[in-house]
Amino acid sequence: MKLPDKRSAMAEAVAHIKDGDTVMAGGFGVPGTPMALIHALVAHGAQNLTLIKNDANEPGMGIDHLLQSGQVTRLITTHLGLNSHAIGLMNSGALEVEFNAQGILAERIRAGGAGLGAVLSDIGLGTELAEGKQVVEVQGKTHVVETALRADVALIHADRADAFGNLAYIATAQNFNPLMAMAATRVIAEAETVLPLGGLDANAVHTAGVFVDHLITLDALSEEYAVVQR
Repeated sequence: MKLPDKRSAMAEAVAHIKDGDTVMAGGFGVPGTPMALIHALVAHGAQNLTLIKNDANEPGMGIDHLLQSGQVTRLITTHLGLNSHAIGLMNSGALEVEFNAQGILAERIRAGGAGLGAVLSDIGLGTELAEGKQVVEVQGKTHVVETALRADVALIHADRADAFGNLAYIATAQNFNPLMAMAATRVIAEAETVLPLGGLDANAVHTAGVFVDHLITLDALSEEYAVVQR
């Protein structure tokens, strides 16, 4: 059986994102943020999005383009500290923000990818992070019930891929991209370099191609989208 070639035109892949969708975007600051796919989503124009990302990037960078275009109504994240524009939107009520401890956000996404309904944690007890959440006692210890997170679409950035969609990340791009690639119904990945089948060593694969639906080759795009994120 021949494995399918998942390389796709960017606009065609992003066109699957609908108004009201929940979208995960990988990245740890700049590294691993799917910059090209974010620009394509802005151009596509889907509205009323719930966005899940570790951070809000900086003004004029990454997901801030989606915030500036008014396409995001809710952001699930860990901090906004580097993005004064995002803070302004939150303070004005134009953007609903749900904050998480960074490890809890990663664990909620991991749970979503593993098919779990929730995880238990004592992090945030007695603070705003636990407000409105269910609290249970297990083995004499109090825990917050942190519901799992899944998305309609995940936007992923990889350093290398093969045509089937096996992905390899570098450095801190490994923090959220692999988890998000398992926690979404549709996965759209951009890669700096796409190799032929067999060109990516099996031991270098961080996300198996079975999780990837569409693959965008950045080195084949125009300079508008060819953003190097090392």
